[in-house]
Amino acid sequence: MKIWIAGAAGQLGCALNDMAKEHRPDAELLNTDIDEVDVTDLSQVLGFAKEHQPDVIFDCAAVTDVGVCEDSPKYAFKVNAVGARNLAIAASRIQAKILLLSTDDVFNGIRQVPYHEFDETDPMTVYGKSKLAGENYVKEFAHDHFIIRSNWVFGRGSRTNFVNQILDAIETKTELHISDDQYGSPTSANALAVFMLHLIGSEEYGTYHVTCSGVCNRYEFAKEIVRLAKKDVKIIPVRTKKAEYCSARPTFTVLDNFLIQVLGLHEMPTWIDALEEYMKQEYKR
Repeated sequence: MKIWIAGAAGQLGCALNDMAKEHRPDAELLNTDIDEVDVTDLSQVLGFAKEHQPDVIFDCAAVTDVGVCEDSPKYAFKVNAVGARNLAIAASRIQAKILLLSTDDVFNGIRQVPYHEFDETDPMTVYGKSKLAGENYVKEFAHDHFIIRSNWVFGRGSRTNFVNQILDAIETKTELHISDDQYGSPTSANALAVFMLHLIGSEEYGTYHVTCSGVCNRYEFAKEIVRLAKKDVKIIPVRTKKAEYCSARPTFTVLDNFLIQVLGLHEMPTWIDALEEYMKQEYKR
């Protein structure tokens, strides 16, 4: 199996490369990032697909910084929507499967009940709107597609995810003000990658919610990070507007892994176990 990972330098791209060694040892990985293939350039995308003929395309190329998306909506839509469209067109041309990583931000976060795959989307941020547009393009142009929505993903390959931001901050600070009104399910990029690598061997096409099990707020998440790091840092709960390392996002976008449970496809680890494993591997200070 040839697997093209577009956006391979990001945290999910890194995780797919790490996890493929065990879960897809016979796969040939075709890693590209913007310097090799700019996903917003249709001719580049089609040219690479035609030359290398991958069996599966992972779309991990995205602008995920909520602030950047709000400041530069054209850029956000160009990468998150048009980029997804281009990869979907390429997948259709060469009859490849495509898997798009999406987000919980496609929901408005108003209600206090977890969202499953059949709930109506209503994004409130540019990031969420651009990712939903990408989802729709993939559905429109690629028949054999998987769309994976996840939540609070952390892994190596990004210093801007919440875990790594907190780990960097506690090296120099003794006190952090963290939001206690944003709720989600922290999800290890490694655990997510394992599920994705298994899913592509099937024909269970469609949209899935995939997060580690359990729910917490950002304050509880930060407390656990600090505990595992064995640092004497005080974590103070505050509202999002006064918080550090917490962007203005929907407050409750917990995802219900409804379909993977209904179909019996996979069981995700708890977020606490996944975080502990990540810390053992990556926190060397």
